[in-house]
Amino acid sequence: MHGADFAADPQGIYDKLRAHGPAAPVELAPGVDATLVVQHEMALRVLQNTTLFARDSRRWAALNEGRVSLDSPVLPMMLYRPNVLFTDGAVHLRLRKAVTESLAKLNISRIRRDVEPIADYLIDQFSERGRADLLNDYAKLIPLLLFNKMFGCPADIGDRLNTGMSAMFDSQDDAIKGIEIVATCLQELITLKRREPGDDVTSWLIQHSAGLNDEELRDQLIVLMGAGLEPQRNLIASSLLLLLSDGPSERGSGMLVEEAIDHVLWNNPPIANYATHYPLQDVDLGGVPVDANTPVVISFAAANSDPALNEARQMASKGAHLAFGAGPHACPAKDPALVIALTAIEKILNALPDLTLSVPQDSLLWRPGPFHRALASLPVRFSPTPATRVAAAMRNQAPMPAATDPVHRPAPQPAAAPAARQEQRKKGFWSSFLDVFRL
Repeated sequence: MHGADFAADPQGIYDKLRAHGPAAPVELAPGVDATLVVQHEMALRVLQNTTLFARDSRRWAALNEGRVSLDSPVLPMMLYRPNVLFTDGAVHLRLRKAVTESLAKLNISRIRRDVEPIADYLIDQFSERGRADLLNDYAKLIPLLLFNKMFGCPADIGDRLNTGMSAMFDSQDDAIKGIEIVATCLQELITLKRREPGDDVTSWLIQHSAGLNDEELRDQLIVLMGAGLEPQRNLIASSLLLLLSDGPSERGSGMLVEEAIDHVLWNNPPIANYATHYPLQDVDLGGVPVDANTPVVISFAAANSDPALNEARQMASKGAHLAFGAGPHACPAKDPALVIALTAIEKILNALPDLTLSVPQDSLLWRPGPFHRALASLPVRFSPTPATRVAAAMRNQAPMPAATDPVHRPAPQPAAAPAARQEQRKKGFWSSFLDVFRL
């Protein structure tokens, strides 16, 4: 599951694995063996059975016995951390309560309001060129900048956090270094927010009655950012690809953005294989024997394409697909994720109405890796348009009365010249964004 063949045609691999039964042996990375669940019913059984399956990867026998290399590229996604992904029982309930109740304070209107200026800012960076890579110039950066806003990051911390998060997901060689950068940045952020709390997720987690210590806070923030960044950018990019593609699903046929997003969640889920479980004893998964304390990975993509779900899939039943997981570890941020993707996609389609792919669809490459379904790039072309969206958005903001406005809001500035935008890139997208909006 780590080679180019799998990246090019994962469904073909899933179909072959079904010959083994509801689950099958796979290799996640060189020397890393696991069992992949490919049947929808079996996936639900594993996801919902907390008495037979644990999420704590400290049970992983092959890792504990030294049979898995410590530099394996899958370890950043599988090693234990004290967060909601890798804990069970009362510990998991305590951490999840803190996470879900903090996220609940992010109402949908606020999320949309935060995404829109970020989208305007990013589109302004490339709209005059008439071409862009919507994966690396847009879909990847939307969640990076949004999470800086949601978590209350000041300029310097936000820029370094973006660098670390990018390394975690885009470079196998630098993934460990990226994790170290992210951990350092988040510890600085936690220290700052303990001293100066704000209206942000970091402060809400700190203030929660669960009483999280610094290590717990840091690891919940890491999982929130990591679990949001990779799936979110893949969902945005894959939905845009669907809307821009030739054939019966093209935009001209009248497919709505919501329909495109749901189609991707069913047929190309951004996180295709994950939710690793460890059996507490030897188990039988529908005739497939699995040893205790060995990784059992859920294939959301294969479960969604299970032939037994043909009717539900044809009806696009939102309740049946497993793109957001199921059971006690189901994604707690489903609604925010959908709003972020919907807003980002609508923004760019409205801003650049003649957006088209600039390469044949079958020439696009997908990033290798066992866990994600991720485009490597999404090159497009369009009619060049002035980079004036940020200035227009600021002009449309109703100014606050001087007596109550705690922040000096400078007059809208003209769009940055190309050289100035290049300097912004060197400085960092988050600090440059803050310079414009004075958030």
